[in-house]
Amino acid sequence: MYILGCIEILLIYIVPQAAIFKMEGLEGPEAEAAMLNNMRVYGTVVLTFMAIVVFVGVKYVNKLALVFLACVILSILAVYAGVIKTAIEPPDFPVCVLGNRTLVWKGFDVCAKVVERDNGTVTTQLWRLFCDSELLNATCDEYFTNNNISVIQGIPGVASGALWENLFGNYMEKGMYIEKVGRPSLPEAEPSAKPSSRYVLADMTSFFTLLVGIYFPSVTGIMAGSNRSGDLRDAQKSIPIGTILAITTTSIIYMSGVVLFGACIDGTVLRDKFGEAVRGNLVIGTLAWPSPWVIVFGSFFSTCGAGLQSLTGAPRLLQAIARDGIVPFLRVFGHGKANGEPTWALLLTACICESGILIASLDSVAPILSMFFLMCYMFVNLACALQTLLRTPNWRPRFKFYHWALSFLGMSLCLALMFISSWYYAIVAMAIASCIYKYIEFRGAEKEWGDGIRGLSLSAARFALMRLEEGPPHTKNWRPQILVLVSVDGELNVEQPRLLSLTNQMKAGKGLTIVGTSLKGTYLDNFAQGQQAEQSLRKLMETERVKGFSQVVISSNLRDATSHLLQAGGLGGMKHNTVLVSWPRNWKQAEDHSICQNFIELVRETTAASLALLVPKNIAAFPSNGERFTEGHIDVWWIVHDGGMLMLLPFLLRQHKVWRKCKMRIFTVAQMDDNSIQMKKDLTTFLYHLRIDAQVEVVEMQDSDITAYTYEKTLVMEQRSQILKQINLTKTEREREIQSITDSSRGSIRRKNPSSGVTAQLSVSEEQPGGSKEEKPEEESVAVSPPKQEQLIHDKSTNPPTPATPLSPSAESAITPGSEGQRTWTDPKCDGEAAKPVAGATPEGIKDLFSMKPEWENLNQSNVRRMHTAVRLNNVIVKKSQEAKLVLLNMPGPPKNRTGDENYMEFLEVLTEGLNRVLLVRGGGREVITIYS
Repeated sequence: MYILGCIEILLIYIVPQAAIFKMEGLEGPEAEAAMLNNMRVYGTVVLTFMAIVVFVGVKYVNKLALVFLACVILSILAVYAGVIKTAIEPPDFPVCVLGNRTLVWKGFDVCAKVVERDNGTVTTQLWRLFCDSELLNATCDEYFTNNNISVIQGIPGVASGALWENLFGNYMEKGMYIEKVGRPSLPEAEPSAKPSSRYVLADMTSFFTLLVGIYFPSVTGIMAGSNRSGDLRDAQKSIPIGTILAITTTSIIYMSGVVLFGACIDGTVLRDKFGEAVRGNLVIGTLAWPSPWVIVFGSFFSTCGAGLQSLTGAPRLLQAIARDGIVPFLRVFGHGKANGEPTWALLLTACICESGILIASLDSVAPILSMFFLMCYMFVNLACALQTLLRTPNWRPRFKFYHWALSFLGMSLCLALMFISSWYYAIVAMAIASCIYKYIEFRGAEKEWGDGIRGLSLSAARFALMRLEEGPPHTKNWRPQILVLVSVDGELNVEQPRLLSLTNQMKAGKGLTIVGTSLKGTYLDNFAQGQQAEQSLRKLMETERVKGFSQVVISSNLRDATSHLLQAGGLGGMKHNTVLVSWPRNWKQAEDHSICQNFIELVRETTAASLALLVPKNIAAFPSNGERFTEGHIDVWWIVHDGGMLMLLPFLLRQHKVWRKCKMRIFTVAQMDDNSIQMKKDLTTFLYHLRIDAQVEVVEMQDSDITAYTYEKTLVMEQRSQILKQINLTKTEREREIQSITDSSRGSIRRKNPSSGVTAQLSVSEEQPGGSKEEKPEEESVAVSPPKQEQLIHDKSTNPPTPATPLSPSAESAITPGSEGQRTWTDPKCDGEAAKPVAGATPEGIKDLFSMKPEWENLNQSNVRRMHTAVRLNNVIVKKSQEAKLVLLNMPGPPKNRTGDENYMEFLEVLTEGLNRVLLVRGGGREVITIYS
């Protein structure tokens, strides 16, 4: 900008003959284009010369700066002297006006229509511009004929009262006549569509914001000292004093200059951009005393000096940024000469300056520069205000006379001026700044100088966490905040990476996600392993695009470590409400019984903490984030109303591109005496009000006999349970337990078959240990008749739905959450009817008695009934959902006493047998979905 101003002064006022593209005889756009081409050529030459001077050494620039400063001071003093002189003797500065329109003083010498010469009246050159001949009876322009010619003084003086005439704005549209206010004028009857070039016209549409954008760069030199802080002896002392003095000095000079110009110069001259009404003379030069050349040369050297200072400070600032590594791709510009001169930074700065010179138009360049200067000042003020408000301990400014409100006001004014000057330039500038900020944030700086936005984020996070503590979230704001429990192998790599894929598909980057794992050992000895495991978690989270936090807990045993994760994860109101853990693989073959026991204890702990639990089975078969299902179904087997988790999870999954094209089906189980039609109608209505699109199907469970397969599954389950129990006993206890089992088995066989021999007794005792001593006598019968309304975790006599889901299906198909909705395997309601007739009392029972194997006789009949129900339900699920992409099932709770933990795992295995992808869901005891939006 300074270079363009320098060239403009040179070609217009000092040596117009030096123009390469001649402007003589050209008017309008042609003359403007020639002028812009001249500025491009000479601007490039001047920029090259200045860059060479700066490259040679900053000491030469400092020496030249004193000369330039002296010229500027002399120019300012000359202007003030000229203003004082106008009060005594205003200069002769005529302006020719036709009616109230200002004429272009070109092509005529006398501002008059006719003159008296040789005792006669003759026409002037001005007459010939508006008439078709020199004669007095010639046909002339209508406006020329109807209005008089007058001459006004362009600089009437400070005592003329021109200040009141220029005090208020007079903005104009492009092509409008520049008119003298208060002069009489008779307009044409039919105004011409194209204004005549003989009048001074407004070359552009003017308004306040545009003028601010053009004027603002003139006050942008106040931070030149801070840009060269590296060259200052005591920057902490010099920068505050120098900046404040610069602001004070420039403010006084500019404000007084505006007022004095308005008081001394006529409004028509002030609005005449190119001085066409005053023969192209420099107005401020005419105003100055003693000579206009003082202003011409002062302005020329002032622009040259400002350009050199900018070309000196900008490369040093760029070099400092490059050396700090704040913007990685600028690192190459941190290199320079041996004495520290920024060679490469100077080259980049010169290239950027050349782009502005090629634009050439000062009016076009000025608003662009204003945007970036304003944005720079805005961020400086923002940083000061934020640091003060946040009370950062390391914010200790040496300048004490300061308040954050001043910085906030300055920031607000800068932002307002950006949009006032040019809203589209402001948006572009802020977009560029945002891209640079995000690039720095993404690539990271080598040297961390701190981030004020990070401090603001910490304060906002603290405020938000305190607000979350005020109460639990409303049901319509509920979303799964997931604690993902993963395990790591010997090399500290995650063993179940698909768990994070499933997390991403459920969360889509929303809400809280904590990925945690546990290590065995002591914290002091395993600290390094813990850090490595955390890095492994973060790397996998980045790969799977899971946004959240990682946490590693080290404890003496894995069970306690997992419990600590469950209890201590999250912060305040940002705690997890859902736990995602994979089904333990190969738990049957595991030599360590603790794997199975830890999983069951985790289920108990989530129930006690009122947390939802998600257990994906066969997690390796789940899709990755890159896969797509083009068709298929997500099947929900809704057996217990768990607060809506089973409804909400498929909806969340279908928001992800992996599951988007899968359709949702909901199955519910009914007994033979249930009203299946009404159940389907109620469930369809419920889903309609929930705004969930799904196909509803009611499956009727047929009564059937207990099959030999069920007995065999129960027998294998109890044998494994007994073996695992014996593994944990001491030698003496094991011998006592075996003797007890043998005695119990022999007594049972004698009661059932007194004629049996010893061989049979040994066979029973060896193949099948006795059943549990805690079971009731009626449960030790040989066989039971088919239960009339046997359920796995479904109860007919449950409470009605809660008010949170008023349109939920009837009590025959769903029950409310809480203690009523969380069935366990030891709940009597899960065992069918309490009293069962002995199978031997019926002909079918007698037939079964003779066909039964001896080892089935001591089976726990409660386990038989549960296994029977699990097998029946599994058959129905496999029949309906074997081809489904995902099956969601209610997950029952473990037994209240710990004697049947292994049985619990076996029941779940039987329940999900034959299914590829299963997600077991256990609600947290609260409503998570509502009909209200």
